[in-house]
Amino acid sequence: MFEAVETLKAEYAELERQMSDPELHSDQANARRVGKRYAALAPVVRTYDEWLQTGDDIEAARELAAEDPAFAEEATKLTARREELSEKLQVLLVPRDPSDDKDAILEIKAGEGGDESALFAGDLLKMYLKYAESQNWKTEVLDSAESDLGGYKSITVAVKAKGTPEPGEAPYAKLKFEGGVHRVQRVPVTESQGRIHTSAAGVLVLPEAEDVDVEIDLNDLRIDVFRSSGPGGQSVNTTDSAVRITHLPTGIVVSMQNEKSQLQNREQAMRVLRARLLAAAQEAADQEASDARRSQIRTVDRSERVRTYNFPENRFSDHRVGYKAHNLDQVLGGDLAPVIQALTEADLAARLEAVEAQ
Repeated sequence: MFEAVETLKAEYAELERQMSDPELHSDQANARRVGKRYAALAPVVRTYDEWLQTGDDIEAARELAAEDPAFAEEATKLTARREELSEKLQVLLVPRDPSDDKDAILEIKAGEGGDESALFAGDLLKMYLKYAESQNWKTEVLDSAESDLGGYKSITVAVKAKGTPEPGEAPYAKLKFEGGVHRVQRVPVTESQGRIHTSAAGVLVLPEAEDVDVEIDLNDLRIDVFRSSGPGGQSVNTTDSAVRITHLPTGIVVSMQNEKSQLQNREQAMRVLRARLLAAAQEAADQEASDARRSQIRTVDRSERVRTYNFPENRFSDHRVGYKAHNLDQVLGGDLAPVIQALTEADLAARLEAVEAQ
């Protein structure tokens, strides 16, 4: 393990040298890549340096204990601390999702339940926007299709961190477990007899790809333009500003109509296309990533759920880790940290188990 850390420490020193070179910053994409890798290695190097220093301190304390018994107690404390640091290093060295340092693209789609499902999709959007605000992230609506009652048939949002986040703190690392079918149980506003209905909305989370992550041949694209429309098919634009891009080799289709400019809609569609192509490439290269993505969302069906939001009981449940809390109002207000922490810990435990089984 410590041989591997020495290799990473050497890489860290080289990255530090590169970051001090003014020429690096003439290429912003490469500068971001170096900066992210540097930030990812920093906790490993800091922990390893403290582990080494603690070893030296233990030896010194044991030598001094012969003259002053108080140092024997100090040596015991330092030994315990060194064991903690060793365990922390093991966790830090567990292979991570290569996309964990990326920003995210969040897609929410109404499913079964008609207008009520679209209203619930709107509630999920507000929840994620509030959570993003609590994390000091920036959000940008890339595309949306509203329903007649004010919810969303579908909406796509880019979530971006400010600066270079610490490992595990980037938007994709935090939000990737949100993917799946979210079920709601409540009395819809359209229900006149007060009966509880069940409906669902689907959430898909993609790592936002940069130009250096995905190479797209423009000859592989079919680009169609059409007229934007609003709720109920109402025309909201008199020009063909909406854009539909089809990636012919994969069949992936992305449509954007949120902006009034055809150029802006095309740029937004390309962002989403790159993210989907990156996710598809990762699936093909890594079976574990493929399994994780397949578990996010297959069909927006009430039975294939990862979450249930029960309004009558004010109950919030995540069925993957058995997480339950009776604070649904706070969760919908953006308090997602506890359930995201539970999912992150379960994922780490599974990865540690996989490493130990090798």
